[in-house]
Amino acid sequence: MNNAQTITQVTQTRRLPRRAAVLATATAIVESQLRNVHYGDLDSLGVFQQRPSQGWGSPADVLNPAAATAKFLDHLVVIPRWPYLPPGVAEQLVQRSSRPERYAPQEGPAAALVGTFWTGPDNPIPPPPSGAAAQLAAFSASTGCGDQGGSNIPLDPQRLPPGFQLPADPRQRTAVSYALAQVGKPYVWSAKGPTAFDCSGLAQAAWAAAGVAISAGTTSQVHDGTPVAGLHQVQPGDLLFIPGSLGTARNPGHVGMYAGAGIVVNAYDERHGVILESLDKWTPQIVAIRHIAGTPTPAESQRT
Repeated sequence: MNNAQTITQVTQTRRLPRRAAVLATATAIVESQLRNVHYGDLDSLGVFQQRPSQGWGSPADVLNPAAATAKFLDHLVVIPRWPYLPPGVAEQLVQRSSRPERYAPQEGPAAALVGTFWTGPDNPIPPPPSGAAAQLAAFSASTGCGDQGGSNIPLDPQRLPPGFQLPADPRQRTAVSYALAQVGKPYVWSAKGPTAFDCSGLAQAAWAAAGVAISAGTTSQVHDGTPVAGLHQVQPGDLLFIPGSLGTARNPGHVGMYAGAGIVVNAYDERHGVILESLDKWTPQIVAIRHIAGTPTPAESQRT
């Protein structure tokens, strides 16, 4: 339990509330079972499985439990409303895990451990920032997605162009058909259907209809499937990621599905709901393209 004690002590030294120590400890339970391991996925190391190549520090730093805890807390405290987020959400915003569902169940055991080592009264939890935007910006990364951003819709948002044809591949056809069938339904934060959607919920539901499971939330979905080299290789069903109203190029906050024929279907915002847009409008903003399933990409074909 020495590493749980270290995490608690570092948190107290920084005069952060006990909640921060619980979140850090829950993360360490998930990532390493509170062991300071010298191995992991790719170059992940240490109690938090931090990656030196991704800016978490040198190998020596991430293998130092106190330094690794400090780095975790550095990333945690800049998340808007971090003490108030639902279980598992703050941890995911720090770690960017492909399996975000693992953190919440460990908060109970983590709280028990922290209670063993915490000395004195709890430090005050900082007041939440005012305004809904701060809350949404943090919550979006693991459970939902922000709206598209902007208001220039250059084509009829509920009508396909003449001559539109569905893709031939059965899974791509099913996913695209499902997404198109939702046009006109409302946008609701974190909704995954069947009566309303947010952007990542629509993408997840569409591919689920085709028998393909993908993650929830844009910052997880941007790692699903395989990367597409550029728009010259984009296929129907591919997911297109843009910063949107709440994200960044590194952590995109909005996703749409390419339907084919220069059309993107996406849950735009609360005013417009699920609509169609021109790919041309999206092109300057696209920061990532992911191929989920169906006809192999050129890169996939070369590997087979």
